[in-house]
Amino acid sequence: MKVLVAVKRVVDYNVKVRVKTDGSGIDTAGVKMSMNPFDEIAVEEAVRLKERGLASEVIAVSCGLAACGETLRTAMAIGADRGVLVETDTELQPLAVAKLLQAVATREGAQLVILGKQAIDDDSNQTGQMLAALLGWSQATFASKVELGAAGANVTREVDGGLETLAVKLPAVITTDLRLNEPRYVTLPNIMKAKKKQVDILKPGDLGVDVAPRLKTLKVAEPPKRGAGVKVPDVATLVSRLKTEAKVI
Repeated sequence: MKVLVAVKRVVDYNVKVRVKTDGSGIDTAGVKMSMNPFDEIAVEEAVRLKERGLASEVIAVSCGLAACGETLRTAMAIGADRGVLVETDTELQPLAVAKLLQAVATREGAQLVILGKQAIDDDSNQTGQMLAALLGWSQATFASKVELGAAGANVTREVDGGLETLAVKLPAVITTDLRLNEPRYVTLPNIMKAKKKQVDILKPGDLGVDVAPRLKTLKVAEPPKRGAGVKVPDVATLVSRLKTEAKVI
């Protein structure tokens, strides 16, 4: 069984994001980039499935600039067998990415697609669900545990009331939550091995997908700075100020 894993290149989670002076977007000049943390969990889970003999091949896929090839190399250093880069300079929105992944999954004959539940740059939480709808496959989102069998998978996910376990048939799309696993440390020997692994470079046109943006960003702004807290002498004063001064959000 082939497992497809989607990985996205994002601003590293340790970096303080800066907005461009003209408000047109995020300033990425000279900023450290890395693999989306949720996608790193997805790669780890796919590699573990292969190590247990449940998957025959793990294929990492990334869509975007040529620099996304670095993210694919990281995925292959974790244990992915090869990579597919859908290269484009166009700003990719969730629907466009879902269509590209649909085309790659069909092209590769994958039976399982694993990806992070969301990317930390836009927090859209849409691509996995859109992909499942486009493919007409079963889906299980926010997975904190995956038990894969010959015909399907039992996926445990966290909900407001506790834990929920879904039984899904293959082929399927699964999105990962933080508690699913802890990605392994990437060693130098595996980084060197990843440089020799195959990466296929495609264009959206090769897959017959139109990636033109459907949405337009009007302005990007930093959130307002929080004001300093205020101390009150007693509970009565607190209740009074909550009634008279607190804003309802």
